[in-house]
Amino acid sequence: MEVVRAWAPVVGFTLLPNVGGFLGGRITRKEIPVWYAYLQKPSWCPPNWVFGPVWGTLYTSMGYGSYLVWEELGGFNEESMVPLGLYAGQLALNWAWTPIFFGAHKMGWGLVTLLLTTGMATATTASWYNINKTAAYLMVPYLAWLTMASALNYRVWKDNRKKKLYE
Repeated sequence: MEVVRAWAPVVGFTLLPNVGGFLGGRITRKEIPVWYAYLQKPSWCPPNWVFGPVWGTLYTSMGYGSYLVWEELGGFNEESMVPLGLYAGQLALNWAWTPIFFGAHKMGWGLVTLLLTTGMATATTASWYNINKTAAYLMVPYLAWLTMASALNYRVWKDNRKKKLYE
């Protein structure tokens, strides 16, 4: 029983971000063939199959980073409120993007959500740096991907905003 209690937090924190990713993936998979496939995308847009593995990896690494911060600060307490609160905020924004972009077809609002997510993820990373450098470094690939995703969202919005396809 002690082994389970020892592993439960690390497993829970590590897998939690993937819950939203899994649920968002259900929306995305439904919309790719009927909406997203018909949008104009830049030549540098990654192929559809790349997104699932990349997001799974990023969610897992940020989740583990959140565990490291939680562990370092001794759990949920006054000291962990800001770094874990920022993390929860950026994760909620991240999870909101898929229903906004793919579900509601609101590409402009999707971009706003992504930019807010990137800002919150940057603040999260900065707040984690003095607590646990490994946790902060685990956020760096996520920040890079958010930058690319924001640029992609912008181009898709810019190149398709006048089409009646998504209204």
